[in-house]
Amino acid sequence: KLNKNLEQQAEALFHSLFVENANPTWKDGMLSDLGTVVAGGTPSKTKPEYYSEQGIAWITPKDLSLNKSKFISHGENDITELGLKNSSASIMPEGAVLFSSRAPIGYIAIAAGEVTTNQGFKSVVPKPEIGTAFVYYFLKQNLPIIEGMASGSTFKEVSGSTMKSVPAVIPDSTTLTRFNDFCKPIFVQQQILE
Repeated sequence: KLNKNLEQQAEALFHSLFVENANPTWKDGMLSDLGTVVAGGTPSKTKPEYYSEQGIAWITPKDLSLNKSKFISHGENDITELGLKNSSASIMPEGAVLFSSRAPIGYIAIAAGEVTTNQGFKSVVPKPEIGTAFVYYFLKQNLPIIEGMASGSTFKEVSGSTMKSVPAVIPDSTTLTRFNDFCKPIFVQQQILE
């Protein structure tokens, strides 16, 4: 309940600053201006040496469907250094915003430590001057737009290039700092509560 209340406070401020009172002089850009879009990868399942109980955190959309938390540090399986090296997975830092890009589109979570993901993600490593909080709420706010940009006949998927090109407004640094400073203690508190 407390977490939900904190979440509503942060969402309300995001809405007030960046939606209702968005500054018309802010620059138009794309999601790639807010951070680096990172795709995931899956080490071969036929190689047990690529997986481990205690290795590098590896997140799948299923992990996010089972775990409705805002922050995630580990999934059901970890991968090994060898698995990482022999797949297209890459390590993302704490604070990366994980975004499932297929089956389903739109699970969003924040990395609570270094993580990798499978190919069902197009995650965003926020630029330091933009910050995790802004990217997290930006993705939540723009989910219908991102879903609308998805393509595919069997199941809808958001490609890396599509994700990079999601339209975004780039707020000024003063407003961003104000928002991120407001969210910092909230995020710390939410993580403790989770």
